[in-house]
Formats: sequence, C-alpha cells, structure tokens
Amino acid sequence: MAKITDKSRNYKKIIIILSVILVAGILLSFTLGRYPVTLKELISVLLSKIKFLNIEQFWEDRVELIIFNVRFPRIIISCLVGCCLAASGASYQGVFQNPMASPDILGASSAAGFGAALAIILELPSSMVTLFAFVASLVCVLLVIFVSERAKGKKVIGLILAGIMISSLFSAATSYLKLVADPNSQLPEITYWLMGSFNGAEKSDVAFAIIPMVIGLVPLLILRWRINILTMGDDEARTMGVNAKAVRLVVILCSTLITAASVAVSGVIGWVGLVVPHLARRLVGNNFKYLMPATMLFGAIFMLIVDNLCRNLTTTEIPIGILTAFVGAPFFIYLITREGERV
Repeated sequence: MAKITDKSRNYKKIIIILSVILVAGILLSFTLGRYPVTLKELISVLLSKIKFLNIEQFWEDRVELIIFNVRFPRIIISCLVGCCLAASGASYQGVFQNPMASPDILGASSAAGFGAALAIILELPSSMVTLFAFVASLVCVLLVIFVSERAKGKKVIGLILAGIMISSLFSAATSYLKLVADPNSQLPEITYWLMGSFNGAEKSDVAFAIIPMVIGLVPLLILRWRINILTMGDDEARTMGVNAKAVRLVVILCSTLITAASVAVSGVIGWVGLVVPHLARRLVGNNFKYLMPATMLFGAIFMLIVDNLCRNLTTTEIPIGILTAFVGAPFFIYLITREGERV
C-alpha cells in the first residue's frame, strides 16, 4: 500500500460536496423512470406526510405508490449496497496491503451465488433466496478463517489462499446447480441473479439488509485509523500498542457482514469495491481517517448513477453487474496505466 499522505487537508470540504451530490442524486433518481415524476410532485408528496403541513393534493394517487413502493426501496438499496461494497473494498485493501483486493477476495460473492442458486433450485420464495445467499456468504468466510488459522506461514497470505480455494469450491457447486436446474425456469432465474440487479427491490429488502450493514459499517468507521496502522505491517502495529491480529479479524468480519448483506439483496456486483476506493484515494489521499467516509459516499453515488443508467438506458433493464464491469474495467485499466500514477 502507498504511504499515508496528508492529501486530505480539505477533506471536510470534499466530504460535504460528496454528501450534497448524493442528496441531489437521490432526489433526481426519484424523478427518473418509465413513469415520470416531477421534482415538484416529489417534494409535495414528501412534505404532505408532515402532519402540520396542509398541502392540497394535485398529483395522482399512483405517484405516491411509485415513490414509496417502487423507487424508494430501490434507491435506498442501491445507495446502501454501493456504500457497503466500496467500504468493504477499501477495508480489504488496507488489511491485506494489496491494492487489487476487493469484497469477493474471501469468496463471499461466490458463496452467495451458491446459496441463491440452491434456494431457487428448491423453489423457495424470494425472501428465502436472500436469506440463503446471506447465510452462505457468512459460512464461506468463517470457513476461510478456520482454514487460514491452520495454514503455515504468514496469516494474510493464508487468508487469501484459503479464500481462493473455498471460493472456487462454491463456484463449482454453483455450476453444478446450474447444470441440474430446469432450463426453462430455474436456470434463467439463477443466471439473472448472478448478474446482479436492483429490479424488484422491496421495503422488506431494506429492512433485511440495513441492520447487518449498520452493524458492519459503524465499527469500520470507528476503527478506520487503526487500518492505517495495519498497512504498516504487524511489527509496526505491535510497537504502537495495537493488536494487529484482533483488529484484522474485526475488520474482516465487519467487511464480510456488509458484503454478505449487499450481495444477498442485489446479486453479484463486481468492480465497485475495487475501483471506487481508488477514486476516493485520489480525492482525499491514503489516510483511512478520511478515506473511509469518502469511499462510502463515493460508492453510494457511483451505484446510484449506474442503477439510473441500468433502468433508463434501454426499454429492457440492464443487469447492474454488466454495466459496472463495462464502466469499472476500462477505468481501472486507465488508472493502472496512467503515466506517473500508482494504484
């Protein structure tokens, strides 16, 4: 990892600007879609829910339905997922001292795909598909930690190698489930889920995801200065009185929790956790004290923009995993090949 720099002297101003962009993006997202909703209608509908304001209704009833039942859960989920995947990616990059680390480095995404595919094969309701994906992600990372603890040599290398191994096992299991799935109904559903999408997001998805996301994000914010110490190595951390092993374990578990919650409600979405932390790094530098909140906001903004493109570019909605790859891969190539720049 690069040295910690004080590139973030104006970080407060940057955080405020990112926050304003996010709020503006959320308001704009409510107005976009197959059924147009004007900004005036949106603000009036929101203000009408305040009891002491007597606002006369001039909008159709379905406008409220679209705002609260269709667009609200989708926009909230997209922001939360973007925030969590970006934060998880930044955390893993710090913990593993590897700029190429991403939220699926320990196999959480592969395991979630297996859990979702299994639930679809068993013809369980959509809520159980989400639950199976979430549980499978957590089980996978617990297996990775269990195996890595018994590995010889450096623990960080052991974690990465165990993640690669167990991730490949879950990927193979998912491929087998796709092989035995009904090609007319189950296989298309599994394939679509694995491409990632916020289509059909409901308030129940928000309720399911928000608790583990908050439980994971809050410790990452609190411990962000300790992640700086981890990037210097275990010996340096020990001299500063920091238990590197304990901090690393907490960060990995929290990152896994928010990744599992994200993938469970959205499907597999790549590149966000890899690209967004590097974008935020160019705004505020390498100090996790500022990098973590900037990455969270940037991730939410990025995912919101991509989701708006997915649902408005064509008549048929594009799975979000496809668009993040189209956007993320070329941009990352640009970052790593830019003269005078280091990832």
